Formats: sequence, C-alpha cells, structure tokens
Amino acid sequence: MKQVRINIQTIMAEEKNINEQEEKLTTDEMAVESENDEVAEDGNTPEEAAEETDPLEAAKAEIEELKKQALYKTAEFDNYRKRTLKERAELILNGGEKVITTLLPILDDMERAIESGKKTDDPDVLREGMELIYHKLVKVMEGHGVTKIDTTDADFDTDIHEAVAMVPGMGDDKKGKVIDCLTAGYKLNDKVIRHAKVAVGQ
Repeated sequence: MKQVRINIQTIMAEEKNINEQEEKLTTDEMAVESENDEVAEDGNTPEEAAEETDPLEAAKAEIEELKKQALYKTAEFDNYRKRTLKERAELILNGGEKVITTLLPILDDMERAIESGKKTDDPDVLREGMELIYHKLVKVMEGHGVTKIDTTDADFDTDIHEAVAMVPGMGDDKKGKVIDCLTAGYKLNDKVIRHAKVAVGQ
C-alpha cells in the first residue's frame, strides 16, 4: 500500500509539472503572436520602429543631406565664377573685334590711296582721296556711337572742353566762348572719351 501511495504522489507531481510547462508554453505563444501582430500592422519589428522614430537619427540624416546640398551648391557657384571670369577675359581680349573689322576696309582704302599717290603729282586727286577716306571713317565711327564734340561758337564747358589757352582782348561777346579748337573731342554715346582742347576768350 505504501508503494502505491508513493507512485500516485509521483504521478500527481509529474502531472502538475506538465501543466505548468503547458501554461508557460501558452504564455510564450501569446507573446510571439502579439509581436507578430505588431510586425503585421506596420511591417517593422518594434526595434525597427524605434529606429525610424528616433529623432536623433532623423536629425543626423537631415544634417548629412544638408551637407551634400551645400557642397553641391558651392561647387556649382565655383564653376559659375570660373566661367564668368573666363568670359570676361575673352571679352576684354576680343571686345574690339567688331570695331577692328569695320575699320579694315578703311585701312584698305588708305593703302590704295598711297599706291595711287605714287602714280600722280596732282594734289587735288590726293586731297579728294583723303577726304573720301575721312568721311568713310567718320561714318563708321558714328555707326559705333562715336560723335565729334561741336565747338563752333560754343560756350566753354568743363564737362566737354579742356582749356589749353586763354585769348585776351576778344570783347565781351567772346568772353567765356570757345575761340578755336586745337584738338577735336569725341563722345562714345553720351560719355566723353576725349575732351576737346580749345582756346577760350578772356
């Protein structure tokens, strides 16, 4: 009888142990199912979700992106600056090309006039040739916005005239007036590029 009681107690203890293990397994399975449900809802594990919502990591990523953009903009501006400097240098070097091109036919005319002058001693022919070349040159210059400053009976104006001589005894009506132009002055559009050198009545 004693042996039977021991066996019954042993069986009951083992059955209790089995029940506890089954309860533990059931609890673990529920935890796994709960975790799987979280993954199914947002497609990420809780650890991944924590990483995605970490403000520090987000700030670091934004800083890196801003650094890349700043480097790109800096490189772009540097290329623009180099290109602008190159274009400016080319403009300074070759900016007069258009003017020179329009002056070349006049140079040709002068060469022909020199050759013609060797074949004649008639001063009228030479003078007529020089006048034609002169008027052609004036027309070309006017086409580029260059005009001659008119000094005929003009009041002396320091903005466009340079007094190189004062002429006394010219009378009150000639006082402060341009008496003679020694060197012609010119404007490029509205800008004085050379003052007219004049004698002024005193």
